[in-house]
Amino acid sequence: MHRLDDQDVLDLIRAFMSMNVTLILVGVDIPGSGLLREAAWDEKNRQWVMPPATRARNFGLEPTQTEHRFDLVDLDRFHYTTPQQIQAFTNHLAGIEDGLRLFDSRPGMLTTGTMPEYLMRRTGGVVGLLARLIEDGAQEAIDTGRERIDESLLDEIVLSLNDPTRDPAAGEIPAIDPGDQPAQPRPKKSRRRPRNTVFDDPGPRAAGAGA
Repeated sequence: MHRLDDQDVLDLIRAFMSMNVTLILVGVDIPGSGLLREAAWDEKNRQWVMPPATRARNFGLEPTQTEHRFDLVDLDRFHYTTPQQIQAFTNHLAGIEDGLRLFDSRPGMLTTGTMPEYLMRRTGGVVGLLARLIEDGAQEAIDTGRERIDESLLDEIVLSLNDPTRDPAAGEIPAIDPGDQPAQPRPKKSRRRPRNTVFDDPGPRAAGAGA
């Protein structure tokens, strides 16, 4: 909450609170971010000052009014140890796979063989990184005409964790082992002429929107 943009988001949430809507918001380390804790600007020290986090309830401290209006549900990253964890991650991959529209895709493209272990190793089970890797991989598959995602293609995709637009102090850069990332992207192959996408299947979501 040390950035002005963060304060603007908090003001927007407060505005939503006056509307007859239900908000489902997803973020990283919400208790630690101060987003729901109404940080105040300290003119003397020129910084935002936050009251204690939700964890402070154990010490008899009450949450702020904004925080009190939300129910926090802790959704950890995916893990890949127990059969239940493996199945949950595989089910998530199946949902992503079902939404991919590549000409040479096949059932089990993301869920069979060593692909689930590969994706877990590359992303550490972080949903945002997984989505980014698959999105970049799908774009690469289209641009090169390969039209399918496999490990060799994803090896060409580097997930950069040093994005200058992300703030480590706000939890915007997840911790994954840099050793699991390619040292550098492979040389780009010559691009094929973009294919005609007029007859592409827009997917069930887009089809349902017009119903």
